[in-house]
Amino acid sequence: QVQFVESGGGWVQPGGSLRLSCTTSSPNTYVWAWYRQAPGKQQRVLIAHIDEHGTTLYTHFVEGRFTISRGYGDNTMYLQMNNLDPADTAVYYCNSPELVSLGRANWGQGTQVTVSS
Repeated sequence: QVQFVESGGGWVQPGGSLRLSCTTSSPNTYVWAWYRQAPGKQQRVLIAHIDEHGTTLYTHFVEGRFTISRGYGDNTMYLQMNNLDPADTAVYYCNSPELVSLGRANWGQGTQVTVSS
């Protein structure tokens, strides 16, 4: 099974920034995505997506503030989050959208992001 490990979360004040990292055990993960699960919600929501060509897509509530990128030569992906808002408080996960759509995703522990004053 493909494993994903997220890191980089923490507490930050509104308007602050964080950079999340994700590492996968599979060198054949061509398309990556970040998801988040808000407090009290069961669903993980896809918020950013990057393919093997570097093409990115964002959900409207993070576009312009978050940037997804991938490392070169390693199995690492990043999410730079700027101008954070309390509504961004969530557990953030990374995964392969293909595996998620097939119901074969193996979810990591996620990384908690808390935005508050």
